[in-house]
Amino acid sequence: GSRRSKDRATRSAAMAFRLLSRRGGAFAGAAAAAAAAASAAPVPARCEDKDPPHPPRYPFWIKSIFHGHEIPSVRRGYEVYRQVCATCHSMKQLHFRHLVNQVYPERRMKELASAYDVVDGPNDEGEMFTRPAILVDAFPSPYPNEEAARYANGGALPPDLSVYTTAKHEGLDYIFALLLGYRDPPAGIACRDGLYYNPYYPGGLLAMPPPLHSDGLVDYEDGTPCTKSQMAKDVVNFLCWASEPCHDERKLMGLKALSACLIGSGICGVWYRSMWIGYKTRRIDFTKAVM
Repeated sequence: GSRRSKDRATRSAAMAFRLLSRRGGAFAGAAAAAAAAASAAPVPARCEDKDPPHPPRYPFWIKSIFHGHEIPSVRRGYEVYRQVCATCHSMKQLHFRHLVNQVYPERRMKELASAYDVVDGPNDEGEMFTRPAILVDAFPSPYPNEEAARYANGGALPPDLSVYTTAKHEGLDYIFALLLGYRDPPAGIACRDGLYYNPYYPGGLLAMPPPLHSDGLVDYEDGTPCTKSQMAKDVVNFLCWASEPCHDERKLMGLKALSACLIGSGICGVWYRSMWIGYKTRRIDFTKAVM
């Protein structure tokens, strides 16, 4: 009797296992069919949470660890800033003397500085007066104060460009893409008068008109063809130099320190091996003492 009851229990367990296996297979097939249907269904387009889109990564020369500022491009970029950008943007942290023997010779820099008039004083009579700028003067601002700048630009304040490339994330790529990214607004975006569409600007609309609207805006002293992309590249290089004028010296010092560390590591490794090789490779045999 006990044996029969055990056989019945074994048969019941086997039938239950088979039933569960069949149901599990059916469930697995249903799940696979649902997954196939979901993958075959069209995926709706969605907007990314990145506004604005990340600018392309342009191969600027200065990005390499072994490269420094491209001074001819920096010199042309100063011409672009002086003739195009300086009408709205200031560079209060930069002085004419900073460019001496870095971008221009001293005599040429004195000629460029003397073309500006700065307010100085007071004189012996207690009055302010105007004189030609000298090397110790800062770059003159296009507006006397912030309110005048906002009034002239429809309420928008043009930012100071002294350290703009370091103030912005991926500043080189961002400014280059912004200067060349102006286009007509797409359908569905209303652009009122005084605003311009640029996908690389937060929100897409900014009050600055396209500064590099055509080729030939600047007559380069070295005869370089003046295209919009060339002007954008040069002014970005100049702004990068203005933000980090000691970049080349700092990078050179870092390379020297890295080279010294590598040489020191090699010397330490040779000394360590020659000093401890006798202790690490010796063999000590212990023999039974003879009494």
